[in-house]
Amino acid sequence: MAKKIKEIDSYIAKAQPFAQPVMKHFRELVHKTCPDVEEKMKWSFPHFDYKGQMMCSMASFKQHCVIGFWKAQLIDGKLVDNAKSEVAMGHMGRLTSLKDLPPDKQLVTWIRKAMKLNDEGIVISKPKPSEKDKKEFTVPRELTVAINKNKKAKATWDKASYSFRKEYVMWVDETKTEATRNKRIETTVEWVSEGKARNWKYER
Repeated sequence: MAKKIKEIDSYIAKAQPFAQPVMKHFRELVHKTCPDVEEKMKWSFPHFDYKGQMMCSMASFKQHCVIGFWKAQLIDGKLVDNAKSEVAMGHMGRLTSLKDLPPDKQLVTWIRKAMKLNDEGIVISKPKPSEKDKKEFTVPRELTVAINKNKKAKATWDKASYSFRKEYVMWVDETKTEATRNKRIETTVEWVSEGKARNWKYER
């Protein structure tokens, strides 16, 4: 069994009570399935690496926790589809109890697929944007207003690259309900004020 690091012990201990059993369970399952896993803290939340590459991660927030797989698109398309439909970052939605987790059998299957991809040395790289992708986009008025109200967010946004801003704008624009849109705008301001890119949780 691989070594468990104190930083993750502390992270779980400081998490909300509802999140602790979820993260403890997933952590144990990862270790049981992948004895050679290497624990690390990256971007201030727990990651599980294997063969020198990221495999999966977990993070806790005030009202939910999330679990993500670095190579989700190559593991199971359902993981990616679920992430796109959720406000929370993560491939299993907003987790608030052990009941929200998929069955252990499914989790083990995903972990093993992630291991196999790392065994094969498959690396996920960001595709270079084509000229078509570089077309101008319009920042929603409500997003601009929200960002302008936060000095740190505005300072980061004004200096941010084209792709940095576009990823957030697309994330906000793809929403189907006003509630989800407002939540994503709120989250965008929070993350941008901290200098985080849209997919900061899964960046290497």
